[in-house]
Amino acid sequence: MLRSRLALQRGLPTAQLGRRSLATVSPTMLAKSRRTVDAANSQASDQLGDIMAKRWLGNAVSRGTDSDRETIVRLLYSLASRREVSRYLQIFSSATHFAVLKVGGAILTHDLESLTLSLNFLHRVGLYPVVVHGMGDKLNARLEADGIVPDYIDGIRITDARTLSHARRVFLSENLKLVSALEALGTRARPITTGVFTAEYLDQPRYGFVGRITSVDKEPIEASIRAGALPILTSLAETKEGQILNVNADVATAELAKVLEPLKIVYLSEKGGLFHGVTKEKLSVINLDEEYDALMKESWVKYGTKLKLREIKELLDHLPRASSVAIISPDALQKELFTDSGAGTLLRRGYKLFKHTSVEAVGHERLRKVLSERDEDVKSGRKSVAEVLSALEASGPFTIYGDEPTDVVAIVSHPDGEVPILTKFLASQNGIQNQVVDNVFDNIKKDFKRLFWTTTADDENKAWHFERADGSFTRNGRSLFYYGVQDAGEVQRIVKDFEAKERIERAFLPISHAPSKSTVSSSPNIASALRSYSTSARRPALASTSTTVSHSAKRNFSSSSRSEASSSTPKKVGLIGARGYTGSNLVALFDKHPSISLAHVSSRELAGQKLQGYSKSDITYENLSVKDIKRMEEQGAVDAWVMALPNGVCQPFVEAIDSAQGGKSVIVDLSADGRFDDKWTYGLPELYNREALRTAKRISNPGCFATNNQLLLAPLLPYLSAQPSVFAISGYSGAGTKSGQEPKVTPESLANGVRPYSLTDHIHEREAGYHLGTLAGAPKDFSVAFVPSVAPWFQGIISTISAPLKESMRASDIKALYEERYKNESLVKVVPEVPEIQHIAGKHGVRIGGIQVHSSGKRVVAVGVIDNLLKGAATQCLQNLNLALGLEEFEGIPLDF
Repeated sequence: MLRSRLALQRGLPTAQLGRRSLATVSPTMLAKSRRTVDAANSQASDQLGDIMAKRWLGNAVSRGTDSDRETIVRLLYSLASRREVSRYLQIFSSATHFAVLKVGGAILTHDLESLTLSLNFLHRVGLYPVVVHGMGDKLNARLEADGIVPDYIDGIRITDARTLSHARRVFLSENLKLVSALEALGTRARPITTGVFTAEYLDQPRYGFVGRITSVDKEPIEASIRAGALPILTSLAETKEGQILNVNADVATAELAKVLEPLKIVYLSEKGGLFHGVTKEKLSVINLDEEYDALMKESWVKYGTKLKLREIKELLDHLPRASSVAIISPDALQKELFTDSGAGTLLRRGYKLFKHTSVEAVGHERLRKVLSERDEDVKSGRKSVAEVLSALEASGPFTIYGDEPTDVVAIVSHPDGEVPILTKFLASQNGIQNQVVDNVFDNIKKDFKRLFWTTTADDENKAWHFERADGSFTRNGRSLFYYGVQDAGEVQRIVKDFEAKERIERAFLPISHAPSKSTVSSSPNIASALRSYSTSARRPALASTSTTVSHSAKRNFSSSSRSEASSSTPKKVGLIGARGYTGSNLVALFDKHPSISLAHVSSRELAGQKLQGYSKSDITYENLSVKDIKRMEEQGAVDAWVMALPNGVCQPFVEAIDSAQGGKSVIVDLSADGRFDDKWTYGLPELYNREALRTAKRISNPGCFATNNQLLLAPLLPYLSAQPSVFAISGYSGAGTKSGQEPKVTPESLANGVRPYSLTDHIHEREAGYHLGTLAGAPKDFSVAFVPSVAPWFQGIISTISAPLKESMRASDIKALYEERYKNESLVKVVPEVPEIQHIAGKHGVRIGGIQVHSSGKRVVAVGVIDNLLKGAATQCLQNLNLALGLEEFEGIPLDF
């Protein structure tokens, strides 16, 4: 879900419809004209963005070389549009304090490189975030090594003298580590370990040396910034007498923010945001004034989530409305700060919204002021305010939407039985920068299942309108947008009705069509000139979904079986996200596949470079945009798309494919995005959906751990008495890469040991339980207890299950269950011995063995091994592609394992 913060600088134009008789212009000419206008707008916007960004950067990095400035500009433009980047640079640079960043101790331990690279980047563009860091698990490890058991009351660490001594050492060590890492990158950083926070004892008899902050001295911070250094703070505080006290880093960050009043308060976390407790989707935007009360009543909002939301609301209530909180992972920090789409969870205050059905309810003077300051008809002198208000009263029933300070005012005309028209959408700069425009538009969508509106064709904010529309037309300098209508013939009828009833001025009618010689129902009609969009704005946590259009409404999927015979013409595949370990393995498999060829590979970082490891043809990496994908889908450029992208990233690409006219390609998504969505076919044919996969268009590839765990547990389901447990260890390639080549976790960082992580609620735990629960014999409300770890070998997973049984069974009985279940499966082997990583690394199947039963006969243990990059990812993807493209299931897959 994309969050539109709007690439708007001069305010949204008046959205008003006019009248014009239908003319005869060919759809081809319309499409060509639209492309010309779009190209000209894009070029002009880019040029203006270049001027603004370079002008600002010329001052911000004046001590650097021209090459430095050009490099920074290019890096910024790789994140977003030129106008978008320049706007955020201007906003941030004009603020007295740009941002306060709270860094968890786990980030310093596991993701220091991503953090320092992001901070280095901000420093190079002349921005100085204030960093406050915690200790994470480092303190507990040190305490346990000294024989001290960590203890808490009400979530607050009890801090005695020995604990405080260790805490101080850990704080100083972690602070020095971060400062040193920044200095190594050429970023000046200043350690500020004390002297900022003054505190008193929170409750000394109860908590010990734990402080409540009473004042903040910002001078050390501002001195650091004046000297050109990033201030790096610990959350240690001191009493007036000089006694050091421990303060929670989140609390210290909030108190610091209340004094500095920054534009952004950023909480860096490994999760990268807040997640919906039921759907498990990331919450993209939370508008607290409008949503907080309802959100806190949700059944899934409890414990830590409820506390976090309450603390953030209390913090933002003390800050200017322009301030906001972002929860984000370190590697996505730049995207969160410099793009409209964002990357994590954005929390902002917003304002209470209103809607009234009369001018009196809004207030004549309030509405007159808005119209006189923002309405283009009034500002240009074409109409007076009185004329606009008279026309509004004469138009029949209408609703006026807005927020309390009227930073945004919208007017929807909706006579009884008529299609509603958005006649005005007037926004101030505050309304734009604080995203009130999104809130108001979402409010309108809750009330109207379909809506029409127009803008000028050269509107610099056209992308914002496209994101909110299902379709559009452009003609004679005007663009018509609409949502909630999917049939081109119905659009034609509606616009004719607008004209007949004089609800629009003929001078501005933006739709035209050259009638086909055949009947309307059998002709392409205006569909070839229609631009369909399924890219939705990133919705607030409680946004209405009543106007959401399902995939089936936008695209017809074939339900007929495809031939099992391989075609003499290779199937063409587009690979999106080809730089990581899984992408490399897919390339190697496609290189040897007799019936599949790679047509396109996309990677933003590697664009322009030659694809290595593929010998069938010369392939160069591209940086394919959403528009490129849609265009290619309409042209039939590929038979299938493989999305090898991180979780939460591929949705815009999928929506572009779904919205393409005549598109019919298969999509295999390697992320977790579709694994809990019934509109996607789950691709583990050994257990589910083998026949369904032969006609599937949308396939969700299983997770690596989840595949191994499900294959281990499936034969046992009817015999289980309680929840089974799985302990699994993966090679470090399972943690992914940072740059397509460098692993996120290195063998050196593991120091020849094993590192458990995500000790509860790993997504593969939920995935395995969710799908196994659909199999015959599965216990009611089936779930799996799963604990993963990472080890210093490169690839391969070994999983050990421990499962309680309803009745006493022998090991031979259990082994027979596995052999019967998988006797016809080419990629699953049941073996007598305990399988090991060396048996499976680089191989394409799963080995299950080491089956033993406890002396009571009531608990079984079994071991499974899988290559996380192959059967756990790339091989599984190819198996699903073969089925979906009508090929032999194991074509191109080596079976020697």
